[in-house]
Amino acid sequence: MARARDKGEKGGSKNVARTADAPGQALNVDLCFVPATHENELKLPAVSGSSGRLVVERSSEREEERQWPGQVFADESLDYSEAMLEFVNASRAENECEKPAKDPEEAEKESVRARKRAIRQEEEDLRKQRRAVREQRKLEDAAWQTLKTEQKQQQATPSALTSQGGKAQDEQWRAQRQQRRESTKQRKQEDEDWRQQRLSIRERLSLLPIVKAWIAILVITDNCTRQCLGLPLFVAGPNVTAEMVVEALRALLPPELLFLISDRGVHFTAGVFQELMRSEEFIHVLIARHRPQSKPSALYAR
Repeated sequence: MARARDKGEKGGSKNVARTADAPGQALNVDLCFVPATHENELKLPAVSGSSGRLVVERSSEREEERQWPGQVFADESLDYSEAMLEFVNASRAENECEKPAKDPEEAEKESVRARKRAIRQEEEDLRKQRRAVREQRKLEDAAWQTLKTEQKQQQATPSALTSQGGKAQDEQWRAQRQQRRESTKQRKQEDEDWRQQRLSIRERLSLLPIVKAWIAILVITDNCTRQCLGLPLFVAGPNVTAEMVVEALRALLPPELLFLISDRGVHFTAGVFQELMRSEEFIHVLIARHRPQSKPSALYAR
């Protein structure tokens, strides 16, 4: 009898997991995509699936009102093989419409473009601040030129310097001149800070990649033992073909295989994959992409 595990109830849901009776009886295969290079501080893009396409968030559905093929595994009176065959029949009868997904390369380009837009906006904000500072400095410079003109006019009248008021004006001029020197020194520091900020922004822009390379990984897992039987890598990334997948998979299939479980990606529904199924004499079990509750090994009964 196939093994079943009751994972308890959470939020009114009872989860029942079913696995194969013996090692090699059933395999789960999936094709995932990861960036060839990645910076730790950046979030990995949500890319997964045998079609090599970006997973798009699906609109919420009222699962309690829906029926799906994986519910057949809730019937513990069926052994694993019988439940699997029932699942295959139910899956073939269901014609599920799925939303189109984005190409992973295009998704990565959009991520880079978004980061560029954010940095460009930061650069524009810095430029606006700089223009405001320059306008303020023009007003300050104009006021300083007026003071210098007035001071020269006073110095042209020698009698004004000998009076008590003339001495007070002279002390005031010295204070204003000292304040001007301090302002000029502060401006130099502000200019240096502005140049450093502008340089930092330009360096960050230059470090952004234009296009990232992707690596495709074929994940092969035994449905009974949960052990990984292989992780073939494809440097072709999104350009990996069904022929490449079949060639890598053929060398790893156990002789006792009865069921091979995959999603409905183009690599697993191509004609060459159907030829593999006929030559190796296993039943190809198709599940819906991005819908974990339909997987034979993880039924979600509500």
